[in-house]
Amino acid sequence: MARFILALLAALVLSPAAATEAGWALLRDGGHVVLLRHAMATGTTDPANFDIEKCSTQRNLSERGKQQARKIGALFAARAAEVERILASRYCRTFDTARLAFGERQLEKFEPLDLLAPDGSDTQAKTVAVMAEIGAFTGSGNMVLVTHLENIKALTGQNAREGEAVIVRVEGDHLHILGRIVFN
Repeated sequence: MARFILALLAALVLSPAAATEAGWALLRDGGHVVLLRHAMATGTTDPANFDIEKCSTQRNLSERGKQQARKIGALFAARAAEVERILASRYCRTFDTARLAFGERQLEKFEPLDLLAPDGSDTQAKTVAVMAEIGAFTGSGNMVLVTHLENIKALTGQNAREGEAVIVRVEGDHLHILGRIVFN
């Protein structure tokens, strides 16, 4: 019987739905930082003619990704404390995710959230800058940082799906994951 109860508790803890509800509970209280992977995008890599200033040369949100971003914003508005600050990578798919979800009133482009270089040459500098922003946040609402899978993995050691929110806090020289919210 004890094994059954432990298995049931483990299933509840590991269930995406249960994790999502726990994540919303954290965000209702405010004062949290969310790493949000951009919503669903077309393709798998940016084209060879990539230009950070031209969306036509980048992977962009798919129609489903645009819908997902709007859903993210609606759910944040309905289920979380106010979003006080939004930082986004300069890439169009991340900036558009933030803009469609939260509007432009608090939205700032933040270069350290840009996609990490494939050779890892900028990982430490960008990670340190993002950690400093997260560590300095003292708001009563929430702060959202919209970025890329590689950046989230470098910061937390964990993967995130497109449009997934990872709630974090600084512990020493790394980030501790407090919760996750999956947006389908």
